[in-house]
Amino acid sequence: MLLSAGKLAAGIIGRSGAMIADGVHSISDFATDLVVMIFVKVSSMPKDEDHDYGHGKFETLATILIGMALFGVAAGILWNSLNKVAAVIGGQTIEPPEAIAFVAAAVSIVVKESLYRYTKHVGEKVNSTVVVANAWHHRSDALSSIGTLFGIGGAYFLGQKWAVLDPAAAIIVSILIFKVAYDLVKPGIGEMLERSLPREQEEEIESIVLSNKHFSDVHNLKTRRIGSGIAIELHVRVPGNMTVSESHAATVEVEQRLREHYGQHTQVILHVEPEKAPRL
Repeated sequence: MLLSAGKLAAGIIGRSGAMIADGVHSISDFATDLVVMIFVKVSSMPKDEDHDYGHGKFETLATILIGMALFGVAAGILWNSLNKVAAVIGGQTIEPPEAIAFVAAAVSIVVKESLYRYTKHVGEKVNSTVVVANAWHHRSDALSSIGTLFGIGGAYFLGQKWAVLDPAAAIIVSILIFKVAYDLVKPGIGEMLERSLPREQEEEIESIVLSNKHFSDVHNLKTRRIGSGIAIELHVRVPGNMTVSESHAATVEVEQRLREHYGQHTQVILHVEPEKAPRL
């Protein structure tokens, strides 16, 4: 909040459109921090009568919302900056930014990159896609400040003739933000549409299941991601002379291995078939 307010103030006092846009970007970052806090709390709630698979999809929804917010910020920055560049091409003059805007951009880079590294570390540690997504929001703000730094620096040190570098830098920053937003929204939509896990991960699941000597012929494998967890459904074959108790024990052992590997919130549905029976 302090960083956002400081950048906005520096942009207004320093007459820098790029810094004002960067400040708006930081405000969106602050707002999505609040969204993340709310949705992570909701997604960690246990399953209930209305949500048999838990609340993990709320985390996916939050990730998509963050990406959409970034799209909106990028579009606003791009539109404003293109208008300024067009005005300069049309013969208008714009005032170069002041030194305070340059200093604010440098401070922002250090702060936002530090926040990115810390948030990404925590997100990977707790296996939370929405926290990692929010880390990339911090990184996009740091990239925004780098572009802003060069634009403001060029416009400030080279004089009014090069004042157009300020909005030009903002255009480049908006393109970077669009890329980050796309990388967040695309996998999030895939999860909402029940996209399967990557084939490499499904092969890994099959390998873990077949590590039990009683199981063979893994088929009808279905996978999907639910927030930071995953759901697995599959059929396996066992010797026809196994008792119900033996096949149950083997099933419990494999389910535990899968949860140890992918997290205790992993949901596993394992259907057992005798070896000579037709596939279901």
